[in-house]
Amino acid sequence: MPKTEIYALEDFETAVQAAADALITGKIAAFPTETVYGLGACISNENAVLKIYQAKGRIPEKPLSVLISSAEDMKLIAEEIPKEAQKLAEAFWPGPMTIILKKKANISDKITAGRETVGLRVPAHPAAIEIVRRAGPLACPSANKSDGKEPKSAADVLADLDGKIDLLIDGGETEIQKPSTIIDLTVTPPKILRKGGLDIPEIVKCIGEVL
Repeated sequence: MPKTEIYALEDFETAVQAAADALITGKIAAFPTETVYGLGACISNENAVLKIYQAKGRIPEKPLSVLISSAEDMKLIAEEIPKEAQKLAEAFWPGPMTIILKKKANISDKITAGRETVGLRVPAHPAAIEIVRRAGPLACPSANKSDGKEPKSAADVLADLDGKIDLLIDGGETEIQKPSTIIDLTVTPPKILRKGGLDIPEIVKCIGEVL
């Protein structure tokens, strides 16, 4: 892979369009979200999705979450959207919460590691959400090696992935600096799979009991 192209977020339009163009043509790109930096690939391109696994050194049994641009986009990815998902989306998206739902059959098993579920999130960062709007839903784990530290800056991303990814948007340090909270809505009661940027009491206040 050639040298990673770096764009400064100060030139917002140029950076965002460059990332969207790269993603649409099957490349992988890293960019800031409000939690940590993400590494994106278009969900419709399995070869691009595989590049994420290769760049990160990620085992194929570990699924990737998907960034969408609005709660409305859940219906593009998820087979079932329970009322709890609608409530959480209205309350906390865009924001640091990933919702696990049953996936549609056309969503690649390469993204979900063969599982029947998929994690969805709407990021609360202007660059991230605009890239998703322009490029479409993105498979998007954190932009670091699988055993690396959570990437809170462009420097963190380059330390792990320089030359392994096509493009990076440097947007400075992220705001929350920890990953999203993950909640599985395919089980009853819903289950918290990872504590993160959204406090669990806020979730309980919204939908009731969680494990």
